Amino acid sequence: MDRMRAIHISSHDGPAALEVVDIPEPDAGEGQVVIDVHASGVTFPEVLQTRGRYQMSPPLPFVPGSEIAGVVRSAPEGSGLSAGDRVCAFPGLGGFAEVVATDPSQVFPLPDSLSFAQGASVPMNVLTVHFALAHRGRLQAGETVLVHGAGGGIGIAATQFATAMGARVIAVASTEEKRDLAQQAGASEAIAPEGFKDAVKELTGGKGVDVVVDPVGGDRFTDSIRALGQEGRILVIGFTGGEIPTVKVNRLLLGNKSAVGVGWGEYWMSNPGYLQKQWAEVQPLLAAGKLDPLVGMEFPLEQATDALELMDGRGAVGKIVLTHGR
Repeated sequence: MDRMRAIHISSHDGPAALEVVDIPEPDAGEGQVVIDVHASGVTFPEVLQTRGRYQMSPPLPFVPGSEIAGVVRSAPEGSGLSAGDRVCAFPGLGGFAEVVATDPSQVFPLPDSLSFAQGASVPMNVLTVHFALAHRGRLQAGETVLVHGAGGGIGIAATQFATAMGARVIAVASTEEKRDLAQQAGASEAIAPEGFKDAVKELTGGKGVDVVVDPVGGDRFTDSIRALGQEGRILVIGFTGGEIPTVKVNRLLLGNKSAVGVGWGEYWMSNPGYLQKQWAEVQPLLAAGKLDPLVGMEFPLEQATDALELMDGRGAVGKIVLTHGR
């Protein structure tokens, strides 16, 4: 059996415990697509998995990595895929490796305009944001969106997608470099986290925003609700800030506001065909350049620890990608 390089999580001791291993290539199960991986996206769930704190934590050891881009090696008949196709995919696990086998429903044709590094930036961030804003947030053209963590992968994708939908974006990011990146992604204004509630009030003429995209959580959650206008929605995507916030529901009552959970993974796993439906809606935006994944940092596969430690320390500017030297 052919072998490949991969990354193992073999203990729950954090990113520093990741191991580079040489293991057999995955068996192509019946009906699966086999992909030679050129790039793997790095996401916050992988950081959590290194500590055993994510809802999807397989028995040790295992290969993490939820999103990839590469070239199809083989595909089952009727899948619409052929050997040699450029694709990105969302295998859920196993992406930090040179070869991945996954279900065709989780594989998507990659527009020629996107590099493999950009392709590996798409599945988790863009599809999560599409689900958050278009499906759960019911975003409409002309509304105003406040995006937290706007210098990271989810934040950039949210900024670009909201802008493509005709919304105004106010980006919140912790450094000037990240704020500049958010404005490159289409944000009308970019502000610091400190005092963002008052800044939003000033920027909206006291009206507040229609939607808040919050992948951060933590102590800014209450002020995010205060920053909402009438019938505003705060989209709860994650907790990269570490703390899961609580909310006094009277804050929702006042102003007819809503706190909306965004559990993209849970939704698509219980709704067959939903991923491909999403792709049909976002692919034209990708092909037209309206969604243009901003890869901030690339690391070789062997430096996965460095990549995850950077994300863990919230030092990421743009999307972090592992490359495979193909």
